[in-house]
This record gives sequence, structure tokens and C-alpha cells, in this order.
Amino acid sequence: MKKEHVREFYSRLAKANPEPKSELEWGNPYQLLVAVVLSAQATDVGVNKATRALFAAVKTPAEMLALGLEKLRAHVKTIGLFNTKAKNVIALSEILVRAYGGEIPREREKLEELPGVGRKTANVVLNVAFGEPTIAVDTHIFRVGNRTGLAKGKTPREVEDGLLKATPDDFRRHAHHWLILHGRYVCKARKPECWRCIVAEFCAFRPKTKAPEA
Repeated sequence: MKKEHVREFYSRLAKANPEPKSELEWGNPYQLLVAVVLSAQATDVGVNKATRALFAAVKTPAEMLALGLEKLRAHVKTIGLFNTKAKNVIALSEILVRAYGGEIPREREKLEELPGVGRKTANVVLNVAFGEPTIAVDTHIFRVGNRTGLAKGKTPREVEDGLLKATPDDFRRHAHHWLILHGRYVCKARKPECWRCIVAEFCAFRPKTKAPEA
């Protein structure tokens, strides 16, 4: 995609949604970290349903440890892979209390050392909680990057590096959310809704889909 088209691509997404937000519900960086760990291979809607009561009672790593593994599992049992995720949440909470005084580290390397936290999760926390211009490549962003030609790659890391290189500095802060939301609601996996896409003219995907007949 040409540089001038990339800028217009993001400009249109920004105009349509000037202040995009994560669809996960959270009250502080620790709750966000827990929510993102729980969201792996799960929907934000499902995670939010499970965490509303949990986050009403638990706001810190110390409170999570006081709650304990069994009660945490009861809260998140509707989420896929909940056993493993619950164990990771307890383990990372122990580390946060012991090594960081209950605070969330703002360094990617330290975040990635926590159980259940990979590069994508670390990028989400850095971007959403701390405003860092990171781009967390999930299935939606991977698809949008490749399908549109904005940043092609065979792996999430290749797409991430391509997006960071292609995205103008003034759009990096919110690029993560614009691309996720675009992939989730317009540039869908099975059938992209090209007929209502505001950036379709810059997209490399062919042939464009047409609106379904009434």
C-alpha cells in the first residue's frame, strides 16, 4: 500500500472512531492484564461476563491471592481453558506481589516473563494501560494486515513489524484498536463486508464482496 494511501486509510478510521477503546472491561492495569490473559482463544464478551463479579471483589494481585485458585476457577469456569488460565493468573499475581510490590511492570521483557503472558498480551497492556504505541497482532489484525496489503507477513511478528514500519507516528497510539475493530466488525474472516468498508478503495483484497440482496 502506498504511503499516501496508508495515511488516508488511518485518517478515515480515525475520523469514524476518534478515541477507540478496548472492548474488555477493566478498572486498573492489573485487571486489564488478568482480562487479557483470560481472553486468549475467548471472546471479549465472554470474558467480561466472567470478570464483572470477579473484578468487583478483586482489584489487586494480593486480593487475587487471598481469593485463591478454587474461587477464581469458579468465577472463570465459563471461559475456555479456564483451568490453565486460572493457574497462570494466580502464578503471575504471586510474582507481581513478590517482585514488583503489586504493581504492573511497564517493560515488555518483564511482562513477558509472567506466566500466561506472551508478546501479544504484553503489547495490549502496554498500549491500553500505559499508552505505548504498540500493536498487538491477534487474528483480526493478522487478517487485516495481510488482506488489505497494509502489512503482509506469514507470522504475527512479521505483521507487527510491518505495521510498525508502515503506520505513521501520529496514528500508532490507536492503530491497534482501529485495526482490531475493523477486522472484528467489517473485514470479517469468512466474508468481509467490502460494500460498507470506508477504506475499501485502498485495499488489495479482490474481488470485493457485494451487499447481500434484500
